[in-house]
Amino acid sequence: MIDWNSLYFKTTRKETKQSIRTGEMEKIYNGEAKDEPKAYGDASICGYDSLHRLLKDNLKPHHFQEVSRLLTGLNCGKALETITLPESATALSVDHGFDLQAFCFHSDKELLREPRVVRVGLIQNSIALPTTAHFVDQKKAIFEKLKPMIDAAGSSGVNILCLQEAWMMPFAFCTREKRWCEFAEPVDGESTKFLQGFALKYNMVIINPILERDINHGDVIWNTAIVIGNHGNIIGKHRKNHIPRVGDFNESTYYMEGNTGHPVFETEFGKIAINICYGRHHPLNWLAFGLNGAEIVFNPSATVGELSEPIWPIEARNAAIANSYFVASVNRVGTEIFPNPFTSGDGKPAHTDFGHFYGSSYISAPDASCTPSLSRNRDGLLITDMDLNLCRQLKDWWCFRMTSRYEMYAEILAHYVKPDFEPQVISDPSLHKKF
Repeated sequence: MIDWNSLYFKTTRKETKQSIRTGEMEKIYNGEAKDEPKAYGDASICGYDSLHRLLKDNLKPHHFQEVSRLLTGLNCGKALETITLPESATALSVDHGFDLQAFCFHSDKELLREPRVVRVGLIQNSIALPTTAHFVDQKKAIFEKLKPMIDAAGSSGVNILCLQEAWMMPFAFCTREKRWCEFAEPVDGESTKFLQGFALKYNMVIINPILERDINHGDVIWNTAIVIGNHGNIIGKHRKNHIPRVGDFNESTYYMEGNTGHPVFETEFGKIAINICYGRHHPLNWLAFGLNGAEIVFNPSATVGELSEPIWPIEARNAAIANSYFVASVNRVGTEIFPNPFTSGDGKPAHTDFGHFYGSSYISAPDASCTPSLSRNRDGLLITDMDLNLCRQLKDWWCFRMTSRYEMYAEILAHYVKPDFEPQVISDPSLHKKF
């Protein structure tokens, strides 16, 4: 009997690596895009691995420039600049078949403050072995897969690196099977130890989102992001504030809402926070990180196309604008097939995959500009320079903090959480008259 899951991984990895080495990848993405519609089974967008590349190859240059201005904005009045990375990093991307892109956000020059440029990296990846493989082998294979990508980030001088939600395992929470709890580990567990070596080697802060086992409190499980300092130390952790309950997809089968509030971690490179996955749908969650002084908020996620893809480019960008900070959004990539069928509360028959994790990681700035996204169907590393002075400059420009009415918001929220709350609705008297 053929193991299609295993065959998929072996074939796609081999073909992707071979096509990149021979320079054929661009032909695969760009060929025949203007012909009759075709059926694409590779999770691409009409044969392209991102919307940005589709538009670039099919619009006239002046049209593409104007479309890009509307879609990705302007940074300090100009289109976002690209960064030239060291050959060691580009060689790793070719050898291991991952998308590699690099950009730079500027700020206006100031007279009293020097620029505060931080280099940030995001890694999106698919799992490395079929979900039927031994759990130990699955985790080790993911570690091995990420090594060259982390090395590429480190050799490029990345200061802060963020991995995707629960990067060290398949995103199996859709199955509701308890055996996947075996992937949970303590804060100072295997994944943290693996990354601490890279943090020390490259003087790099690393955000490590894992499935946490709290051994001091009854072995309770949490969805947690651990912040590893650039000296290899553990700075702290944040637990996911909002847990999705969409149809049958209910992560509280495994863990509940976090209890760490909205912490901001002061690192050598800036003040950072982590808004894990589903928290991006809650504007007050974004606001709280901003009120605590965050300059960069990371959003490690695992979300699929049918569920959220239309809102993916909007929510984080809006948060960056509204809160005058940078937002770094990273999403896993690939379709993960599980051994046993499960339902999703949508009336459809039981299935063995949750959907396609569409990657498309990107970074948003407080001035409404953003990077193009990484691939929709390939592993990727996005590297971005950002001048944190831009945060205060946009606060001064828009005055959102000054013009907000926090006391008014606090008042209605205080009333809303009480059982006897009544909405402030003024009805048209004529609605209740009989004519």
